[in-house]
Amino acid sequence: MIELNLSSFPELITERLSLRQLRMEDAKEIFLLRSDEKVNELIDRVTATSIEDAYQYINKIITAQNNGESVQWVITLKDDPKLIGTIVYWHIVKEKDEAEVGYELLPQYRGKGIMQEALLKVIEYGFNTLKLKTIVADPKAVNLSSVKLLEKCGFMLTDTANDGYLVYKLVP
Repeated sequence: MIELNLSSFPELITERLSLRQLRMEDAKEIFLLRSDEKVNELIDRVTATSIEDAYQYINKIITAQNNGESVQWVITLKDDPKLIGTIVYWHIVKEKDEAEVGYELLPQYRGKGIMQEALLKVIEYGFNTLKLKTIVADPKAVNLSSVKLLEKCGFMLTDTANDGYLVYKLVP
């Protein structure tokens, strides 16, 4: 059974990226992500309307991580600590050693292989460090970029939900 002990946050490094812990200083970029209509049309969530919404979200994420309910990384370019996206393990089912992965990227950084690079590193961490047995992803069927990304990373379509979402799973 997996246990998330984040007393020391797991920073991850790839060829071009640094995946680090979310901080209050990320509020401006979190607001940009959570208020962007292009991002939000692919994710069911309330659109942020103020910087205060971003601070509340960051506090919520920090609390969830402290409670062992999720782990969320900020995606940055190695040479620039500014948030360009996030990637998270959440909806963790400890009894099944299963977690859902979710991700988002500011629109100007899409199409550059950034999310694939981040996702592959987070998958590696999930299987090798957390000892996950299954990683799940639930993209909207209309989110073709996400569907292609998951398939490139080895996820298999396992179900179709009535609400327009697809269920993808990856096992080691």
